[in-house]
Amino acid sequence: MIGKHLAFLVAFAFILASCSHKINPDRPELSVSNFRLDSLPESEINLPIQISLKPVYAMAEKQVDTLFTSKDYPNGWVQDGCDTRYKYVFRRGPLQMRAAGTALNMSFVGYYKIVGSTRVCVGGAAISPWTPPCRCGFDEAERRVNVSFSNSVSISPDYKVKLLIKRNEPQPLDKCEVCFWGQDITKEVLNGLKEELDAAKAELDKNYGTVDLKPHFQQVWTQLCKVYNIYNMGWLQVNPQRFRINNLYTKGDSLYVNLGLSARPSISFEKPEEKNLVVPNMGSFNSRQGFSIFVDASLNYDSLSNILNRNIANQEFDFNKGPVKKKFIIKECHLFGSGNEKLIIKVNFSGTDDGTFYLTGKPAYDREKHILELKDIDFDIKSKDALLKTAEWLFTKKITTEITKYTRFDLSSYIDSAKLNVGQQLNHEWMKGISSSGGIDDIRLIGIYPLQQALLIRSNCSGKLSVRVESVDFSL
Repeated sequence: MIGKHLAFLVAFAFILASCSHKINPDRPELSVSNFRLDSLPESEINLPIQISLKPVYAMAEKQVDTLFTSKDYPNGWVQDGCDTRYKYVFRRGPLQMRAAGTALNMSFVGYYKIVGSTRVCVGGAAISPWTPPCRCGFDEAERRVNVSFSNSVSISPDYKVKLLIKRNEPQPLDKCEVCFWGQDITKEVLNGLKEELDAAKAELDKNYGTVDLKPHFQQVWTQLCKVYNIYNMGWLQVNPQRFRINNLYTKGDSLYVNLGLSARPSISFEKPEEKNLVVPNMGSFNSRQGFSIFVDASLNYDSLSNILNRNIANQEFDFNKGPVKKKFIIKECHLFGSGNEKLIIKVNFSGTDDGTFYLTGKPAYDREKHILELKDIDFDIKSKDALLKTAEWLFTKKITTEITKYTRFDLSSYIDSAKLNVGQQLNHEWMKGISSSGGIDDIRLIGIYPLQQALLIRSNCSGKLSVRVESVDFSL
């Protein structure tokens, strides 16, 4: 009887062993391919900025004096030499601004009236008293003169804006003749006026001749070097490379500045280290328009595996193997790369048999249909050998077909939604008087790289963006 029981236990153990297998093939070793990660192209953001000069004109209108007088007027006299003295009142008309190219011209018509006296001098000594005061512009229309300044603007690579101010020669429109002999003292009046204008020019040169914008650009640069959390989904690092001033000119009542930025932005699931860098000198001129942004999204495999398992974990499949029914349950999947052009899928399963096998597939993107998927999913060669030896029934297209379904993602709605959301962000007023307008032309994936550490997805977003500054609060 003991012998019969032993024989039964051996037979039962044999049956169990033949019905259930622990499958655990070695991890795949993919052969080296021509897979190569190209360097991330520089992103180009060319931002045309239109700044209305009307607030500048209004500020100048308030700050430029409307009344000039000779020294110590009305009691003091201006005396040129021994034989002539005068005193005057000068008022200006409305400022006229004319912008073209890099020049900004400011002009106005001046109106003046003058009182003068003369006497006879010999060898610099007076031999007669002053004549009674003779007046010009009091009993008749004020005398007129055209006054103008020419200004040109330039910016150097070290962010210094230079304003070159030139005082043009005043152009008299009327003569000023005084006393009964009709002496023309227009020249004397203009000489006095030029002294006042030169003093004003010197003050402008002192305050506005050179403006250092580097501290302001450094503030922007520091912000661009920070790491930004994107809706708790990942981290954005702009990685700025250089600023450029592509163009600077005036036209009509506006100043146009074309500001350029080169960068190498990246997105990752894990927060990268922040870098505090000094803003470099401005780069060379670039005539491109719009923006073209290349972004590398570094997606770690654990996070991708979690996304896949939300859909596929615990999926059950039944197989008929002759009269025997087999059950296959996907416990979990894990994605990883090996620096090859393919991804590896580790599948842990249970059911009739349990264990692990490996699949490989090549990530691909259909630009026309916006489909991201794993193509050509198949059993790795080591998994094939293990299954053929122990559980041949698992070696079937049904499993790879089902897994393929869950590794196929239609990105159309995401891209359309991104275009809409980004477009709305581009078209609005940022603050009072400053607004932007633009739109997205295209968002596309241009490369998928299964690195060992993470899956790198490279995308490109292109479009146009412009900024208009309608008003500026100069009190700040």
